[in-house]
Amino acid sequence: MGLTPQAEKVSSLGKNWHRFCLKCERCHSILSPGGHAEHNGRPYCHKPCYGALFGPRGVNIGGVGSYLYNPPTPSPGCTTPLSPSSFSPPRPRTGLPQGKKSPPHMKTFTGETSLCPGCGEPVYFAEKVMSLGRNWHRPCLRCQRCHKTLTAGSHAEHDGVPYCHVPCYGYLFGPKGVNIGDVGCYIYDPVKIKFK
Repeated sequence: MGLTPQAEKVSSLGKNWHRFCLKCERCHSILSPGGHAEHNGRPYCHKPCYGALFGPRGVNIGGVGSYLYNPPTPSPGCTTPLSPSSFSPPRPRTGLPQGKKSPPHMKTFTGETSLCPGCGEPVYFAEKVMSLGRNWHRPCLRCQRCHKTLTAGSHAEHDGVPYCHVPCYGYLFGPKGVNIGDVGCYIYDPVKIKFK
């Protein structure tokens, strides 16, 4: 595909995607940046796909692990990021977890801890917040620019880093120029944010 206007580009999993090409690898539903799970560099919707494929298994466990599905079928159309060289070649899928090959930050379904990307400390199940495909401590999920505490799934993301939608993401990565917006358009002078 050719170059894409900025309005159609979203960043997730460290890659740039067409807005409508960021889809769940399993059910092919369109995902929002930062509002999905990740496994081996591929995006999945949190429920039910990620849980069904990589969640706990067994009788009477309930929750997302109790869903049963057939393996995903490939969808024609664009399901690759704008930069195809950034993905490894596809390999056969069985629809089952890859065992010990999963990244360390995805082991929480087995009861093990992962490390918070904000502080580097272990994140236990009772205190985790899932965002950008990783587990965070609630106070560590902060805007990279202004350090405002963010809510999982309701913040922007650029190159795998969380930002608040307004004003930081818009100021740093939004359209530039005069009269570019509509109702709710913000114009900010570049000011240094003071931290407490």
